[in-house]
Amino acid sequence: MPVLGAALLALTPAAALANSPLLDSVKRNPQRAREICAELWLELPDGVRLVSRLWTPAGEGPWPVLLMRQPYGRAIASTVTYAHPRWYADRGFAVVVQDVRGRGDSDGDFGGFAQEAEDGTRTLAWVRQQPWCNGRIGSYGFSYQGLTQLLLADPDQLPDALAPALCGLDERAHWACSGGAPWWALGLAWGLQLAAQGCQRRGEGAAWRAIRSSLSSGAFLEEGLELLRRHDPDGMGLGWLLADPTRPEQWRRHEPPQALWRRPMLLIGGWHDPHLAGVLELWERASAAGGSPMLRIGPWSHLQWQGGIDALQLDFFNRHLKGPTPTPEPSPAANTPAIQLQAITGGPWQPADPRRSSGQRWGLASIGLAAVDSQEGRLLEPGSAPEPGTPGAGTVLLVHDPWRPLPGRGGHLGLDAGAVERGDLDQRADVACFNGTAATAALELLGQPQLEITAAADQPGFDLCAALSVLRPDGSVLQMSTGVARFLGEGCLEPQRRIVALQPVLLQLQPGERLRLSLGPAAWPQIAVNPGDGSRPLGGSGPRHRTITVALQLEGAELSMQPLVGA
Repeated sequence: MPVLGAALLALTPAAALANSPLLDSVKRNPQRAREICAELWLELPDGVRLVSRLWTPAGEGPWPVLLMRQPYGRAIASTVTYAHPRWYADRGFAVVVQDVRGRGDSDGDFGGFAQEAEDGTRTLAWVRQQPWCNGRIGSYGFSYQGLTQLLLADPDQLPDALAPALCGLDERAHWACSGGAPWWALGLAWGLQLAAQGCQRRGEGAAWRAIRSSLSSGAFLEEGLELLRRHDPDGMGLGWLLADPTRPEQWRRHEPPQALWRRPMLLIGGWHDPHLAGVLELWERASAAGGSPMLRIGPWSHLQWQGGIDALQLDFFNRHLKGPTPTPEPSPAANTPAIQLQAITGGPWQPADPRRSSGQRWGLASIGLAAVDSQEGRLLEPGSAPEPGTPGAGTVLLVHDPWRPLPGRGGHLGLDAGAVERGDLDQRADVACFNGTAATAALELLGQPQLEITAAADQPGFDLCAALSVLRPDGSVLQMSTGVARFLGEGCLEPQRRIVALQPVLLQLQPGERLRLSLGPAAWPQIAVNPGDGSRPLGGSGPRHRTITVALQLEGAELSMQPLVGA
């Protein structure tokens, strides 16, 4: 990449603060000068200026730099999950948090991920030219700011170490859809957040309040699509909800520079995060390219990390950006395996190979009452399978009533993400339950649960929504994993082999506990309610929605634990 020269504008700390609203607070409280060192501007060749906030350590630089590029406002700096940038600055790093193009106080129009490769590359080159940077840069951030680390246009201008969390490369599979069904509640809520911030930038207070009110009341689940059409018609959120999951040409898949895969990389995922499949693919791609990525997966949702990973991340950047110089901080990654997982219910971290699973397989059996009596259906013991034609390997019927669609709860697609009690849902007559025998010793389940079952409906559209739970001796039913699959078209009318992939798990069954598989025809509002007429669902139930009967043929059905990657 050519020298950016006059296209780059870096302000000294004093000059940066001269026109900043932060100046008054700095004068009143000198400590603020250390908390906020500078507002810096980068002017791009097209005239757009991107603003960044810089925190520096005490004393004289230059220092290694940690860079985050995000769309939510640099002052927030992802502190919903990470320690404040000041914490990292006090431990020897300059920290730069940038508002991406068209967001926060940066100029330009926001174009989503498509804009980030060029802008990110120029930002890296700019940071390396600054007097406070010693030439070494690490990048960090989760979700949107996780993927900005990977989207770069120049293979010669890369971070020296990366820590992307909760993100992926495929906008369809890793950001917007599961099992052919768009993420309804999550997609709307995120799209409306971006839309509201756009209204704020434009000074449209009434529109901002309308969006905020809809989100607060829950009305966005029904009216959110129209709000997006009105206030952010060209935004990513609306585009993802309207794109057809069955047509790959409508979706963007990003490709990082090949050399990036071999850079030191710390990958962070959560069992209850919708982007986990993306993190696992990043690990698989980096490993296949000759890299040695670290991987940590904990019992986390998108925003709840239960104490976070800052100590681990600090150790990672100390080792790769500072070298072997001892630090007073504990080193949680020293002498530990590159891959460590923590079970959904907590406990010690343990090494694992994502290319392997615990390998269990179960058959399904019922005399036809699994949707009437939550205790009647059976998960056959691992290693056994139902004999063809034996009693119980027959058919279970599920009737979907669009007036009272089965709710989705918790899991990785819920706004209430995480492990949740679902015993009341399993008492519904539109949920078929299959229960294992009580464990006689501790039993580990690791991998991606996958259900294969023959199913047909009486309408040209239906959904299968699965949940894997633990039945505890006290009668509670703790849901650990969920999955959805959508089927549309005339093929729905014929018995066909259907696959429902559930969210990956690391689960420890204790003596006396049992495993339960629950199957239902909806998961509202996690996914839209299937109308049953073959059209793509776009919201909750309406007057044209049909009652749908789904026939589950249990003979040959199998629930299995597949590897986390490479299945």
